Amino acid sequence: MPTARPGPGGLEDLLRDLAPQVLGALVRRYGNFDAAEDAVQLAMIAAGRQWPDEGVPDDPRGWLIRVASRRLIDLLRSDQARRRREDTTARWAAAEPAGGGPGTNDRPDGDDTLILLLMCCHPSVSTASQIGLTLRAVGGLTTSEIARAFLVPDDTMTRRISRAKQTIRSSGIPFRLPASDDLESRVSAVLRVLYLVFTEGYAATSGSEVHRRDLALEAIRLARLVHRSLPDDCEAAGLLALMLLTDARRPARTRPDGALVPMAEQDRSSWDREMIGEGIDLLTATLADGDIGPYQVQAAIAAVHDEAPSAPATDWGQIVALYDLLLETGDNPIVRLNHAVAVAMARGPSAGLVLMTPLVDDPRLANDHRVHAARAQLLELAGDHEAARAAYQVAIGRTANLMVRRHLVGRAAALEPDTP
Repeated sequence: MPTARPGPGGLEDLLRDLAPQVLGALVRRYGNFDAAEDAVQLAMIAAGRQWPDEGVPDDPRGWLIRVASRRLIDLLRSDQARRRREDTTARWAAAEPAGGGPGTNDRPDGDDTLILLLMCCHPSVSTASQIGLTLRAVGGLTTSEIARAFLVPDDTMTRRISRAKQTIRSSGIPFRLPASDDLESRVSAVLRVLYLVFTEGYAATSGSEVHRRDLALEAIRLARLVHRSLPDDCEAAGLLALMLLTDARRPARTRPDGALVPMAEQDRSSWDREMIGEGIDLLTATLADGDIGPYQVQAAIAAVHDEAPSAPATDWGQIVALYDLLLETGDNPIVRLNHAVAVAMARGPSAGLVLMTPLVDDPRLANDHRVHAARAQLLELAGDHEAARAAYQVAIGRTANLMVRRHLVGRAAALEPDTP
């Protein structure tokens, strides 16, 4: 019996949540990533046409799997006919259970989606391709949407995704959860990909906007999915907490004209307190479990910022201590940069500048504007306006984001000496 007819938004959200589950079920059963993806798209189109009028089936996931499986069998039949291998396709078609169709004995919701995420982020696939394939296969974004989000041509993103699928196909990666000794590293790869997607969404490296809201929200959605599938993984919970605590500030990060607003100048009353509360609850639960990873530490830093009633009331001493802890997990130049800024805010700009000096020549930051922008800010606080202005100019030349550049130009211009 179909359920009530869904509204447009409800149907779109439902199909988006079900798509990776259906794709995972088909890839596990038939093993053909490309054909399975095409079949799922055809099933989604069929659902989009039928369900608004006929109502959502009692088991929408099972309905989609059955329809997608039949479409896949048709696609395989067509392909095999061209290759004169109809006998193989006939065996696939005959394997469909009578009556129920594929999906009758599928894993519970979410299991296949997690496996699909792990497959998309397999270590044999490059990071850039992992991101594209994850957003395409699990996020449900079109190739054009992904290309637009990362400001690359459509054909470039198409090649990345195609290479990723080819790599997976050639490597013969089985569609199942990895062995326990491999699972932790594979989950870490998934979390890293989602972290990179969120970071680009929250602080766009290029383009004409400070952030790309849809990309950040998609990363949060996928992080929720991973946390729901792995509720005992503290770093999965920590990453979700970090995203929520950070994205809660997004409403205050820009002015009506899109201009960047630094955190110290933001209207904190417009921060999303519901997201902050959820993030802190997640963080509190994970910290109580003992093992603390880098995403949890970063989430704790974000929580200190979010809980401060004003910028001057920020507990910079605690933030410095958390960055000290974070530095113990690895030598990350951006973490060192943020640590230097925190030290400057806690102990004075001179102390921060000492820590920042070696970062200016760090080859890992050769094309990054952030170290020069942060150094300019500390030089400005120290009263060396000429050196600050010069550092701002270097930062201006190294950012590809229009709004960030405008902000830096404004800061540099404010330091111009008065002319008689």
